[in-house]
Amino acid sequence: MKIQYKKRQLNFNLIFGIIWFVYFFVQLYFDDKLHWIDYGWILISLTYFGTYFYQKKYKYVSIKNGILTVNGPLGKKLNLTEIKRIKKFAGDYIIKTDKKELSINTQIIEPNSLAELNAELEKLNVEWN
Repeated sequence: MKIQYKKRQLNFNLIFGIIWFVYFFVQLYFDDKLHWIDYGWILISLTYFGTYFYQKKYKYVSIKNGILTVNGPLGKKLNLTEIKRIKKFAGDYIIKTDKKELSINTQIIEPNSLAELNAELEKLNVEWN
């Protein structure tokens, strides 16, 4: 099961990628000489585009073979059987095991996917706070 980002989150990265990309080419067209700092705009643009495509492909959270994975550059994994406690705090799920703690931001999850995540977490026999 894959838990998707909200469309707004994805569109934010795409729009800002386009804005910085256009800004770079406006600078390229109107300036006689580009400075080294002007190439930073294309770097920022590529970062936003990369983030957009990464989030679109890998989604936010995935649950497969009993392992909960939060995707990202420093993604975290938890075995569902090791989960001891789930805490709802400020729109986040804080999932705790004996050794690890994982936070899931529910504000950036699409509502249909959030319902799926809630259903999957409810199946676990753990303490909720």
